[in-house]
Amino acid sequence: MEEPLLWFCNWSTLAVCAALKLPQISAVLAARSARGISLPSLLLELAGFLVFLRYQCYYEYPLLTFLEYPILIAQDALLLLCVFHFNGNVKGAAPYMALFVVSWFVLPLQKWIMDLAMQE
Repeated sequence: MEEPLLWFCNWSTLAVCAALKLPQISAVLAARSARGISLPSLLLELAGFLVFLRYQCYYEYPLLTFLEYPILIAQDALLLLCVFHFNGNVKGAAPYMALFVVSWFVLPLQKWIMDLAMQE
């Protein structure tokens, strides 16, 4: 009984995460405006997802324990691009994207960096 329940929980979580940001993305696209979306909160959420995903990869947790984070990161990145596009500054997203890519490689350089990033 435990195995099918665990399988259902894993895959239902992934399904929900795959659709979590889609209503917000579609609303932004339909309105052709990013008004009402907080850029700092979007960046904070994206940074948190990135750090947590990198932590899980670094310590080699099983894939199903963190597979929702790449899905959420992709949706947040798309939302970030929409925000910059509708604000008329797509090139303004480049420094943020570069920062997140560089962070991906810097975080696991030393164990203490990874542990410091995950401290409360």
